[in-house]
Amino acid sequence: MNDTVLVLSGLDPCGGAGLSADIETINQFGLTPLPIATVLTVQNTQSVAEIQAIDNALIAKQFQHLQMDIELQVVKIGLLSSAMQIQVIVELLKNQVLIVVLDPIIKSSTDDVLLQAQAIATLKNDLLPLVHILTPNSAELSALAVGENEQQKVTSLPCEWVLVTTTDVSDSEIEHRLYQCGNLIKSYTYAKLLGNYHGSGCTLSSAIASLVAQDLSMEDICQQALDYTYQTLLNAKSIGKMQKHPNRKPL
Repeated sequence: MNDTVLVLSGLDPCGGAGLSADIETINQFGLTPLPIATVLTVQNTQSVAEIQAIDNALIAKQFQHLQMDIELQVVKIGLLSSAMQIQVIVELLKNQVLIVVLDPIIKSSTDDVLLQAQAIATLKNDLLPLVHILTPNSAELSALAVGENEQQKVTSLPCEWVLVTTTDVSDSEIEHRLYQCGNLIKSYTYAKLLGNYHGSGCTLSSAIASLVAQDLSMEDICQQALDYTYQTLLNAKSIGKMQKHPNRKPL
């Protein structure tokens, strides 16, 4: 392992989510983040006001130029802007031996819609087959998959590992569930914390990306990543008027 994680995601100027969260988290695990912005956003701890996609040709040039110099092994993907952008990223990733971690961001934590229906369909049909582990919350899983229950939805997805997080539908206790090829492998239970948080999903998926190339089982990877994310929320800080920031302190 060359101790790097390439990150494709959006820039959050308030620092709670997106590339800021990815960079902080990956650094705390002792790796070097290689960030490529997919979108610029106008947002704060209260809302997302605007999204502006980065030129797809520039994204491709950055990816290819990095790969000329650095052997890429792990790619973490967060916020994407459109079906066309997803197709560009698919072309960059396919026919390569890469571990891809996808946090399928469809809405912001302030409930702003970030990915439209056509892009969701492209993500499911073209990008998911390249993904090693997917980390949707319950709402994102429902947007990506069909089925009468969670396991049926997970089974319909074309990727091996799925970690379903349930903070968005839980009251007092949260049970996250890890599936392999549609089979439930392990559950992880935590007490739900009071308050609203900005960037917990980014923190979790970047922690998984930091651990996934190590000689660990996926059960242990998810346990360590979930424990780390939970600690960042226990120590969360308020810098704005609404959502708290995970406090991504050293391990």
